[in-house]
Amino acid sequence: MSTKEVCMRIARIWADESGESHYQDIEVDVVPAGPLGRMSAPIPVTSMILRENDPAYDFDWHVAPRCQYIVMLAGLVEIQVSDGESRIFGSGDIVLVEDVTGKGHKSRSPDGKPRKSIFLPLP
Repeated sequence: MSTKEVCMRIARIWADESGESHYQDIEVDVVPAGPLGRMSAPIPVTSMILRENDPAYDFDWHVAPRCQYIVMLAGLVEIQVSDGESRIFGSGDIVLVEDVTGKGHKSRSPDGKPRKSIFLPLP
């Protein structure tokens, strides 16, 4: 195993002062942890919510119900923020949603297939 430091990328969705939502890529350092591989420092969360969406999932503009990480397990989701940028996330991707006010974002199934994810609310 390499001792080189690497990062895991997380897509952050946040709202500016005027309520526009945007994407920001953040990197979390993961460092060698012996036979366990590479690990980040602990990130506090309050609970875990399992979610499964139907194949026809299409949720119009909304704000996040709370600040939380969304970890994609299976399937795809397309999330558009109010500044117009749209991204597709799949298995293994992590999204940090913090746009609890403002114009929010919209999300849908881009391939018409079900999706499974984990929500990890922040304290």
